[in-house]
Amino acid sequence: MEQGVIEITGRSASDIADSVRALLERGRLRPGDALPPVRSLAEHLGVNRNTAVAAYRQLAQAGIVLTQGRAGTRIADRSPVAQEGYATDSVLRDVGTGNPDPALIPDMSHALASLAGRPVLYGEPVIDRELEERARTWMSQDLAPAGPPRLTITSGAVDAVERLLAQALMRDDAVALEDPCFLASIQTVRLGGYRAVPVPVDAEGMTVDGLRHALEQGVRAIVCTPRAQNPTGAGLSPARAADLRAVLSDHPYVLVIEDDHFSLLSRRPYHSIIGPAHRRWALVRSVSKFLGPDMCLAVTASDPETADRLALRLSPGTTWVSHLLQRLTIALLTDPVALATIERAGAHYAERNAAFARRLSRHGIEVDPGDGLSLWVPLPAPARAVSEQLMRRGWLARTGDDFVLDDAATPSHHLRLTVHGLADDDAEALARDLAAACRAAR
Repeated sequence: MEQGVIEITGRSASDIADSVRALLERGRLRPGDALPPVRSLAEHLGVNRNTAVAAYRQLAQAGIVLTQGRAGTRIADRSPVAQEGYATDSVLRDVGTGNPDPALIPDMSHALASLAGRPVLYGEPVIDRELEERARTWMSQDLAPAGPPRLTITSGAVDAVERLLAQALMRDDAVALEDPCFLASIQTVRLGGYRAVPVPVDAEGMTVDGLRHALEQGVRAIVCTPRAQNPTGAGLSPARAADLRAVLSDHPYVLVIEDDHFSLLSRRPYHSIIGPAHRRWALVRSVSKFLGPDMCLAVTASDPETADRLALRLSPGTTWVSHLLQRLTIALLTDPVALATIERAGAHYAERNAAFARRLSRHGIEVDPGDGLSLWVPLPAPARAVSEQLMRRGWLARTGDDFVLDDAATPSHHLRLTVHGLADDDAEALARDLAAACRAAR
């Protein structure tokens, strides 16, 4: 008899679940450990199989275990997910931040001075009327589904995705995520207790075979980045988007969430995987990349039922988005000077990434500059080994291992580098040091 079966005790589902909790708290079980199959556990404890199933269901709903179909049931991994932003307490030059350039975030001083107005009270509309009018035009122009979209305001794109998943899913439901994946999406799915199904990403975005496989696994939601995919910088091509829409045509009630986080900064057209007949969908656009991370606001356009469910999770006075923040956003997005700064920022990121890709090419490293704030650099050696060599040369980079969904995957051979803020001399030094780090790591 397996040791795990011997140590678990109990006659009721609650007692069995409490036994597993106690083993975890005492260190007898650890994250990633496999629990015995339902049949084996039921036979050992002398209980009905349904009792063992109910115990595992309670544990899954509490986020303690993950059920993985034929792969069995395992203790959930609660190790922290890597976070975006600057590394703390490091003397190294950080080129893994994923941050926008603060010099290219519009000046808010004039807009802030214009915010005076009557206070907003409980019971009033969650969305500021002027922002709603402007946002409707901004969102509708890229949507295929028939009928006007319903709009919702949330505290940024991550908040929107979290709420959209929560209104549609239960713990242990399967969610299709791009692989490699945006760090915040990994964290959201893990904390929600959902089961991530990886969909590979190539230069044209989410792959058709990967999405088809995820749908066969029973995913109930899909999170897709149509352009400037983080970390790869990939964007959907027209052909790839059409192929993905064709696959989704047989699954109209699977919730499709498109996170167009780079929107106004992108140099590429927007191509959607949401077809005109799709029934559950949401397009999310935040302002943090072009108005600054502190501007925690996103607009979500969705089908009416999804909008109604999302609205239930936005309570006036507690979880709504401040109307002062909404008015500041509309003041900036209607200011010609601010809009010119945003346009200049988008051009700057594209030009600096392309220039660094050319530098790397001269040093024997070929990279597609892609779209977004960072570069996804392929390496001839494991990324962690290259990163260690870069640290010896004074640079702190972000390895691709942080973004991989499959813990059992082979070590990543990519770095994500944020280089748009480097002066030419520093950019050349980094390119030279990266080439040397690759040679040393082989």
